[in-house]
Amino acid sequence: MDFKVRAATKEDCKEISRMILELAVYENMPDQVKISHEELEQDGFCQNPFFECLVAEVPEEHKSKEGFTIVGYALYFYTYSTWKGRSVYLEDLYVMPEFRGSGIGKGLLSKVAEVGKKKQCVRLQLSVLDWNTPSRDFYAAKGAQDLTASEGWHFIRFDGQNLDNLANEAPKD
Repeated sequence: MDFKVRAATKEDCKEISRMILELAVYENMPDQVKISHEELEQDGFCQNPFFECLVAEVPEEHKSKEGFTIVGYALYFYTYSTWKGRSVYLEDLYVMPEFRGSGIGKGLLSKVAEVGKKKQCVRLQLSVLDWNTPSRDFYAAKGAQDLTASEGWHFIRFDGQNLDNLANEAPKD
């Protein structure tokens, strides 16, 4: 299938927001999405963006059943490993179901890797839900390592009141 991968623009945020919700529905967590396209615009297209994003676009003649030409996205940001150095973290990789299996996911993933390599990143990291076997198999087929068993890492999160409580315990300036 003919498609192109390009850097997202501020004008793409409504489409990205739509696909974020589609991904959340697939992951059985639609109630967890609290972000709006306005926040995506603000956070991704400001002086010091919090993330970067790529979109996959098909020609008008291949648009989705609903009429969309933007059919996938990869949202990522940079992190730093005190052991390895520069890293890129892939927050989301999503392709609309009717376009899966046509190389779009691979194109998005490969482009994120290329962008990271150009910025001297030494690794690309991401997380996948344990039940999402199709995605786990996709990444494994591309050479990704599952660190859950081999290294025993756990993802830890502070949010909501727990984040507030922790921040309130910070030493005063």
